[in-house]
Amino acid sequence: MRHEEIIKKLKSMANPKNVAGMARFGIRPASKILGISIWELRKLKKDIGTDHALAQKLWATGVHEARILASFIEDPMKVTEKQLDRWVSDFDSWDIVDQVSQLIAHTPHVIKKIKEWSKRDEEFIKRTAFSLIAELAWWEKKMTDRDFEKFFQIIKKASTDERNYVKKAVNWALRNIGKRNKTLNKRAIQVAKEIQSANRRTNSKSARWIAADAIRELTGEKVQKRLLIRSTK
Repeated sequence: MRHEEIIKKLKSMANPKNVAGMARFGIRPASKILGISIWELRKLKKDIGTDHALAQKLWATGVHEARILASFIEDPMKVTEKQLDRWVSDFDSWDIVDQVSQLIAHTPHVIKKIKEWSKRDEEFIKRTAFSLIAELAWWEKKMTDRDFEKFFQIIKKASTDERNYVKKAVNWALRNIGKRNKTLNKRAIQVAKEIQSANRRTNSKSARWIAADAIRELTGEKVQKRLLIRSTK
């Protein structure tokens, strides 16, 4: 399919009611938004397949859903660092961060970009770094416990960022690391306690919430039972 055909198709699927609903969940991108569900975009992805050149053209349209679809059809092995830096500079909502992170996490540049973007000040770029950690912690099998322990320092450093979309991603990253196995569970809980301890000096509402929420979930019966089952396999 040509990108003109896809854009025409996307516009025909526009749903103003969904746009209003998405806004209630904080999805208010500066780019053009059509109100198409992720489920519908994934159906289109199956029809299109993988296409690097087409992904570039769809991203360049500036249409919110076209950009998400671009990340679905992109070939992660063909993505360059320059492309990632260009795309991330266009991020303007939490949902595009989290959807495109699924692509970035499969590129060869992911670890480098986590380190770089965690130091950036822009809210959605910084969120991307921690969204990527959460992604890797959830499914990446080749990374070791030591690999994930290297992320704890940047998690602690970012825990005082009071911006909503950053603090939620920092919390998400810490919780997902703590759900990988019993060893990382104990370490993540310890890191959360270290954040609490440091917060006696910083008095950060963000750090207090990140630590308390992570401890609550990671020490909870549901997570502990899952980790026990996983450790016996």
